[in-house]
Amino acid sequence: MQKRFFIVISIIVFAFLLSYMAEDMFGAVKILFYVFSLLFIVDVVLLFASKGKLKGQRVLPDKLSNGDENLIQLELTNSYLFPVSVKIIDEIPFQFQKRDFGLTSKIQSGGSKSYDYILRPTERGVYSFGSLNLFASSPIGFLARKYAFNINQEVPVYPSFLQLQKYDLIAFTNRLHEFGLKKIRRIGHTMEFEQIKEYVQGDDIRNINWKATAKRNQLMVNQYQDEKSQPIYSVIDKGRVMKMPFNELSLLDYAINATLVISNIALKKQDKAGMFSFSDKIENRVVAEHRSSQMNLILETLYNLETDFIESDFSRLYVDVKRNLNQRSLLLLYTNFETLDALHRQLPYLQAIAKQHLLVVIFFENTELTTFAGKKAETVHQIFEQTIAEKFIYEKKLIVNELRKYGIQTILTKPENLTINTINKYLEIKARGLI
Repeated sequence: MQKRFFIVISIIVFAFLLSYMAEDMFGAVKILFYVFSLLFIVDVVLLFASKGKLKGQRVLPDKLSNGDENLIQLELTNSYLFPVSVKIIDEIPFQFQKRDFGLTSKIQSGGSKSYDYILRPTERGVYSFGSLNLFASSPIGFLARKYAFNINQEVPVYPSFLQLQKYDLIAFTNRLHEFGLKKIRRIGHTMEFEQIKEYVQGDDIRNINWKATAKRNQLMVNQYQDEKSQPIYSVIDKGRVMKMPFNELSLLDYAINATLVISNIALKKQDKAGMFSFSDKIENRVVAEHRSSQMNLILETLYNLETDFIESDFSRLYVDVKRNLNQRSLLLLYTNFETLDALHRQLPYLQAIAKQHLLVVIFFENTELTTFAGKKAETVHQIFEQTIAEKFIYEKKLIVNELRKYGIQTILTKPENLTINTINKYLEIKARGLI
């Protein structure tokens, strides 16, 4: 920009000098017009008639991860014989409601530059990008030539596979605390014996095999592995109670992301992973299996799962579980209860399911109510509203106690902590040999 300003100022000074030498003002105007016309023609030739041009490319991943920050790359190349100033306007999918996207840059002749920006989708489905628009200007700067690339480029948004990768090795690491997970002490040996191996730092000293140690003249320990091939089902309530949004992501999508991660960990632990959803009927069923294609099948099923705004029928859930799940299974039920009355309507069916299977009811704290209740009240109206908010918060704790009274395991969690707390519960159940 400074260079263009210098050029324009030089032209004006030159024109005034000519006007001083000219016989009249009309002659100066003509000279000024000729100078600007010449520069305009030169600018046109440089941008449109020369062999060089500007190239651009939007590099998208095969799919975007829902609820996560995804990296989008732009690659630009200048083949002009002169440096160009570039204004970049990328037409981002309408779901992001971002209309002020713009970058400016300068690229030397024959040079290339890359730019990155972040998108965080909050809905699953296909996202359509418009054109990658580039406006190139020469050092003269009178004109800008428009280039358009990657028109109508589409990319699907899947459940959070980035979160899945983050926790991929979590079932086998000894540093669980780094992921926000509790280290669960195993009770007894409810696991299968695998082998005798040399002791390494971190092994449980209670597993030292003294006979093998005496024979080898070095510490040897018994290694155990979790009991395998236990069915682990994620049961997702897709009724209207799961449409509530927190941090722009619905409770349903939090449950979907957690299901993807816990299914992967279950398979890594040699268990069988499956899922299904329900509202007024049972849908999106994936039978619990342990096979190489299971994760892709679960991922594709979760991608197409949507809320249907219907009140969920827990009696239908009980009938389906009784009819189709013959082997005792771990059922991770993602739902939401706001009041004790809502729980009591469904409690008989939950009790019946818990008699045959290990049922974990997972529901959500209302973090917005918690934040509101923690603010300082200054008026009588605010005190009244905070009292109501505290009542709802307390009722959630009563729901936990009511479920535990009937021997039903529970997780009451903030939406953003759902995945971590679900993994903790699964590892705890495995460690305690409850299934």
